[in-house]
Amino acid sequence: MNTRFRSIIIALGAIALAYCVVSGYYYACVYILGLIGYMVWSQYREGTVFLATQAFHKQDYERTKKLLAEIKNPDHLRKGRRNFYEFMHGNIALKENNIEEAEYHFQLASRLPWRKDYEKAMVLINLANINLRKKEYERTEAYLAVADKLALTARQKDIVNKIKSEIEKYK
Repeated sequence: MNTRFRSIIIALGAIALAYCVVSGYYYACVYILGLIGYMVWSQYREGTVFLATQAFHKQDYERTKKLLAEIKNPDHLRKGRRNFYEFMHGNIALKENNIEEAEYHFQLASRLPWRKDYEKAMVLINLANINLRKKEYERTEAYLAVADKLALTARQKDIVNKIKSEIEKYK
């Protein structure tokens, strides 16, 4: 749900809560308060990251950027959401050729927990690629060394090998 939709549900819940209090339906008040509490909690802890992820997979980067901008304080997001938030921000910055911002977001994403090795490996591969562009070959090799320890997909192994061959050209 986006922020606007959550706000509408909270407003309708407040109206229903007022009606239930006036009418004496106190049991319904508990459920409505629970709904309102969940909407507030989900706004701060979940945000619009899920919707942004769906837009990102469809390669709709403008919508992704707009949905991520709705999150006012990403520090409040759960770690399971914050990692994808930072990953998508890093990729959008790469698309806009803002290398420093992309590296910042990928650095944050690399420090957060990931469920699967290939997800974290993608972050490390992006960091290696950024440092290859910046011609910082030692850092590139360090990121690739960490990525090699993870369970990589065949595509990721190809990318790692290409980056390693690029490093060899410059040595």
